Amino acid sequence: MIKQVTCYMVLLLTFANCTSTKTNQPLLNDYQIGEKWIWKWERQVDSEVRAAGKDIQEVVPYNGALGLWNGIDTVAIPKVLDQLGPKPFRSWPLQVGKKWKYESEWENNEGTTGKTSQDVEVVAFEELTVEAGKFMAYKMEYKGIVTNSRGFRGEMTDIWWYAPKLKTYIKHINDDGYGIYTNELTSYSKAE
Repeated sequence: MIKQVTCYMVLLLTFANCTSTKTNQPLLNDYQIGEKWIWKWERQVDSEVRAAGKDIQEVVPYNGALGLWNGIDTVAIPKVLDQLGPKPFRSWPLQVGKKWKYESEWENNEGTTGKTSQDVEVVAFEELTVEAGKFMAYKMEYKGIVTNSRGFRGEMTDIWWYAPKLKTYIKHINDDGYGIYTNELTSYSKAE
């Protein structure tokens, strides 16, 4: 009897590990007015915290549709969802083993322009505990190069954990060779 139960458990665990989870991009109607996410972040250089703060996003009415408000500005959710392009930040549907190329041209608030080019791989779908709770999340590794108009060129690695249940990331670690930036979800509240 014990041998049969053991064989059954081995088969069950093997089957569970072989199943493929896929997650499609959230749709506009998946968001509800009043949903709110709060993250804490910090930047460490040589193990010393050099900066820290918090980020928020809240779903609000915006130009006849829905937007994400960050405490200062609001961006229409359809615009956020429509960032596919040939080398997107996320390539839907997400699933373990998926790979793609991400490229972005950007400008920071000081006027420095730059380009990020990274190879991306979804390496796991795992349970992760953050301050906001315990969630199943896709672990995505982004590895590549960042350059800017000040002549900087360096390697950069980002690890993102995206939780489908929350429609966003729950943790992000960035290593740019000079320091470590960490961002973690501390709170999520559903629409009332």
